[in-house]
Amino acid sequence: MKPKQKKSKRLERLREVIEDDPFITDRELACVFGVSIQTIRLDRLELGIPESRERTRRLAEEATNKVRSVETGEVIGDLIHVKLGQEGISVLETDKDMAFQRTSIVRGHHIFAQANSLAVALVDAEIALTGTATVKYLRPVKAGERLVAKAEIVSRSGRRHVVKVTTKIGHEDVFTGEFAVFAVDEPDGYGETQGGDLN
Repeated sequence: MKPKQKKSKRLERLREVIEDDPFITDRELACVFGVSIQTIRLDRLELGIPESRERTRRLAEEATNKVRSVETGEVIGDLIHVKLGQEGISVLETDKDMAFQRTSIVRGHHIFAQANSLAVALVDAEIALTGTATVKYLRPVKAGERLVAKAEIVSRSGRRHVVKVTTKIGHEDVFTGEFAVFAVDEPDGYGETQGGDLN
């Protein structure tokens, strides 16, 4: 195969891979394509595709503008996709500050908080509260690993929304949760809801 044909095929495939996983890094792309990081950077420039941080930032801006129930800073991780009342995706880049010092294993409450805040963000209401949650931690997460949480509202009855969240590292599931989230449209009704049974 001629070099130009080989490059054009790589560029075409590169665009497809980034569209499928917009937060994939240059280092990861270099491994996928078996080329240097510099080659990937040059290919991206040629295609007019920004680096992963910029891609994530743009997606996050678009997604957070749609959310009603939480403020931008209240979502744990970067919210990169939202269809209110349906589904959403967030990304959390873990670091050593989230982990136990001795083991570098990320504390469970960070993983839970990402999933819970994503579940709440999907509910199309001024106020949304988590009533119950059933969760499973499937394997330890090491500091530096990227968590991708995908959530879907699987059922709705009145103001009660059941949201299923699966968190992955690459293609591996590391956490699953089912959250019962309740919509409270009127702030004045919050006290009544809090005092009563959310279920």
